[in-house]
Amino acid sequence: MQRYYEKVCAYMDYAHWDKSHIWHPFTQHQGARPAPLVTRAQGATLFLADGRTLIDGISSWWVNLHGHCHPYIVEALAAQAHKLEQVIFADFTHEEALGFTQALVPLLPPGLSRVFFSDNGSTAVEVALKMAIQYWYNLGTPKRKFVVLRGGYHGDTFGAMAVSARSPFSAAFAPLFFEVLAIDPPLRNADHRLALAQLDEHLNQHDDIAGFIYEPLVQGTAGMMMQDPHGLDLLLTRARQAGILCIADEVMTGFGRTGALFASSAMEEQPDIICLGKGLTAGMLPLSVTAAREFVFAAFLGASKERAFLHGHSFTANSLGCRVALASLELLLAESCRLARRSIEAAHQQFRAELLASPEGEFCSDVRVQGTILAVEIRTPEGTGYFNGLGETMAEFFVDGGVLLRPLGNIVYILPPYCITAAELGKAHGLIRQFLRGYFP
Repeated sequence: MQRYYEKVCAYMDYAHWDKSHIWHPFTQHQGARPAPLVTRAQGATLFLADGRTLIDGISSWWVNLHGHCHPYIVEALAAQAHKLEQVIFADFTHEEALGFTQALVPLLPPGLSRVFFSDNGSTAVEVALKMAIQYWYNLGTPKRKFVVLRGGYHGDTFGAMAVSARSPFSAAFAPLFFEVLAIDPPLRNADHRLALAQLDEHLNQHDDIAGFIYEPLVQGTAGMMMQDPHGLDLLLTRARQAGILCIADEVMTGFGRTGALFASSAMEEQPDIICLGKGLTAGMLPLSVTAAREFVFAAFLGASKERAFLHGHSFTANSLGCRVALASLELLLAESCRLARRSIEAAHQQFRAELLASPEGEFCSDVRVQGTILAVEIRTPEGTGYFNGLGETMAEFFVDGGVLLRPLGNIVYILPPYCITAAELGKAHGLIRQFLRGYFP
């Protein structure tokens, strides 16, 4: 008997069915090109049904650390599927969660000792926000406001949207958001005294601030905007002096993306709560964690269950996810992976220097690198922004050229899996220069 999925995935049928029934994320379907059908993937390569291949230059939305279908992770998943796939995590535990947290906790910024599992980056942020609000509630001093960085993005669920930048992404829901207090991000080459003064003003005017949430070193969706570690440290020090909880959203920046295992290690001041997702399982399964300091956890202890953190998801600490997360972590800690990340950064830095020295460099307002992340900001009359139409033009150009890149408006970035070869990365770099030569004759 032919398998059902083989019938529905037949290439002759997929385009019509996809157009008629599938609702894709972040997609304006009116006028959209047919979505390419990916039939399989290996390493940094996506194989399409029409015979083409694409280099995955963005790690399939920043989740794939080690390459697609890495045999070590696949073997771990298969073995776990024969042992335990899922069990309720309320009042029960399992070896996979224990093993993963035993490996993870010593690697986290110092003091983050309590791990709460959820399903994705957005829910990890929701958990952190609820932890912070209930922390103060349990202490008898309710606080519900958050300090945020302008341009920040923390997810698409309601709490995560509320602490993200106000934009067309969330305009329809803005009346339902809780209040946030925005300050400028401490970007490279910026005067950080302004952001510090803004934070001081908020602290002086509001005594009900629960926490300060930030993306350390790199604001991803804002356009891979890169920060000065010292400037961020100044803000964290002031927030800690004021006694508010510091929440690091490392959903994108965690697990080596910015160079070190965690971007927070670039600062002296460390978070009270950290949110991790995306690369946690190397793209194999949905899983995220929110880790907190012991004093945060202690505020939820008491004789009454009403004081507990009454939050959870059906698949909390899914054993399959925990097992592949441990396998990914084992690969991440290998010397070969560290060297691969350094090689990617060196290639980015070399490309940056060559691009800025070339005629194409005059079309770039900035070219920035942080760890394995490269971002090229292109000058356009419309200015910088996610809805700059140049992004769609570039995306089509890159896919037609054999590389999956998904620009953030006029900012094209490369955030590759660590297994990418020098030739594959060179092709992605070369396509950026080729686009600049062709688009700005």
